[in-house]
Amino acid sequence: MRAMVLERARAELRERELPLPVPSDGQLLIRVLACAVCRTDLHIVDGELTHPKLPLVPGHQIVGVVEDAPGKVHYRRGDRVGVPWLGWTCGVCPYCTSGRENLCDFAKFTGYDIDGGYAEYCVADARYCFPIVGYPAAEHAAPLLCAGLIGYRALRLAGDVSNARRLGIYGFGAAAHLITQVAVHRGQRVFAFTRPGDLESQAFARSMGAGWAAGTDETPEPLDAAIIFAPAGELVPIALRALAKGGIVVCAGIHMSDIPSFQYDWLWGERTIRSVANLTRRDAEEFLALAPRVPVQTEVEQFPLAAANDALAALRSGRVKGAAVLVP
Repeated sequence: MRAMVLERARAELRERELPLPVPSDGQLLIRVLACAVCRTDLHIVDGELTHPKLPLVPGHQIVGVVEDAPGKVHYRRGDRVGVPWLGWTCGVCPYCTSGRENLCDFAKFTGYDIDGGYAEYCVADARYCFPIVGYPAAEHAAPLLCAGLIGYRALRLAGDVSNARRLGIYGFGAAAHLITQVAVHRGQRVFAFTRPGDLESQAFARSMGAGWAAGTDETPEPLDAAIIFAPAGELVPIALRALAKGGIVVCAGIHMSDIPSFQYDWLWGERTIRSVANLTRRDAEEFLALAPRVPVQTEVEQFPLAAANDALAALRSGRVKGAAVLVP
C-alpha cells in the first residue's frame, strides 16, 4: 500500500510502499477514503510533540471502509467508520474507570503511537472506531473526527447556554468553523477573533454563523466564555481580559506556546483557565450523532495523498479555509 511516512522530526514526509497491515482480534482493517489534516499533525512533523513512534504514518481524522474485522467486534466488512486521535486506552486505571479515559497514562494515539491515515489502509482498535452517518462524502466527514470532536469537548467544557451565552472563539480554522455552527444551533452568540486585519477569515467566520468577527485587538462586549484554538499562549491573557466575571477560557490545543504573565486582577472574579486533553468515546458518540442534525457543514480543500507535504505547508501558513483533507 502507498503511505506518506515521517522518518524524522522536521523532515518532509516521504512516499513509501508498505506491506498491507494485518489486523489482530478486536481490530479493523480499514481502506482509507479520506483523512483530514490536523494542526496536531504539524506539531508532530515540526518536532513540537517530541515522542512519536518513528517511522510514522501520521493522520488521525480518518474515514474509511472496513475490509476485515477478525474476532468479536460490532463491525462487518463494508461498514463505513471514523477513526479519531484516541486510539487505545488501558481500561483499568483510575482515569479509565472514572469516565476520564482521555487522561489515561497508558493511552495510545492514532498517527502518533499508532500508524494513521496518511495511507491507503490502516488498522484501528474497533472500540475506538465510530459509525459515520449523514455525510455521504467521506472528505466532508473526516474533519469531524478531531476538529469536530476536540472542538465539541471544548465547547462542552466552556459551559452550557445558560452561563455561556456570549462565546468568543480565538483562531478561526478547522475546529472553529465546525463548532461555531454547533454553538449557534444551541442558541449562543459567537464572537470570532482572528489576526488583526485578516478580513478573509473574519468574513468566513460570519458565513459560518458568527454574529461578530474582528481582530484580537478588539472586544465588542464582555464574554461569558472563550475557546482558544490557535496555539498561541499570548491569546490567553487577551481572552481572559475579555471575560465577564465567572467566565472561562478553554485552551483547546494539544500544544501551545508559553503563556505570558498577567496581573491577578484579570483572573479575579472567579474567572477560570482550563485545558482540553484528547477526547472520550462519549464525546465521539454525542458529537457524531449531533453533527448531522445541526447539520454541521464542513468547508474542505482536497489534496491527493502524495501531496501531504503541500497540505501541511498550506495549513502551516494559514492558507487553508476550513480543513485540508487527503484523499488517496
